[in-house]
Amino acid sequence: MTPGIEVKAVSLHFSDRTLFKQLSFTLAGGRFTSLLGPSGVGKSSLLKIIAGLLAPSTGSVLGSDGLPVAGRIAWMGQRDLLYPWLSAIDNVALGARLRGEKADRQWAEHLLERVGLAGNAGALPATLSGGMRQRVALARTLYERRPIVLMDEPFSALDAITRAQIQALAAELLADCTVLLITHDPVEACRLSHRLLILSAAGLSELPELAGQPPRAPDDPNLLRSQAQLMRQLTEDMA
Repeated sequence: MTPGIEVKAVSLHFSDRTLFKQLSFTLAGGRFTSLLGPSGVGKSSLLKIIAGLLAPSTGSVLGSDGLPVAGRIAWMGQRDLLYPWLSAIDNVALGARLRGEKADRQWAEHLLERVGLAGNAGALPATLSGGMRQRVALARTLYERRPIVLMDEPFSALDAITRAQIQALAAELLADCTVLLITHDPVEACRLSHRLLILSAAGLSELPELAGQPPRAPDDPNLLRSQAQLMRQLTEDMA
């Protein structure tokens, strides 16, 4: 069973500034959750705390099974961070290389095929479009076979059409994972998520669970209704 995440009374202080305090929530296993909110409110810092990259001032983060989440997380950021001197397939298997392990090239080839890049395994990043590079980054994330995936605005640099295509691909390939996505795009959040969380200066709030299954079509009435509600909430939080 895919583990969920338990965030309990997490706070983050920087000298005399409190970024957020006493945040508690649970992410159900195998579900896709989006985290939205104004810039500077601490979304990326919270993601780093969950990943174990930043220590909270107070509180704890554990899997829903009571075990640490460290070692069970894959990360996908806004920039693809491909090594320019490595081929696409070697970038996909980068984690194994950094750990000193033998790369599973069959698995890497399978993932490149799944993201539509079977014919580009030997290509260097400079020869790939932005959308293709982000597909390699998605394959690299999946290569790790981690049950928990944390994503920090991974599709924000893409054009609208490519973004929609990769959103659908991510929803398909991450369907069995516990995913937490930071995004500033209400459409993206409503299209991909089972659940929406909003972080603001006042704390954490939640919208009602979205109807239907992701990825939702752009003209899905459930998506349009949730998007309108989300926009109202975000506007109120920033007022």
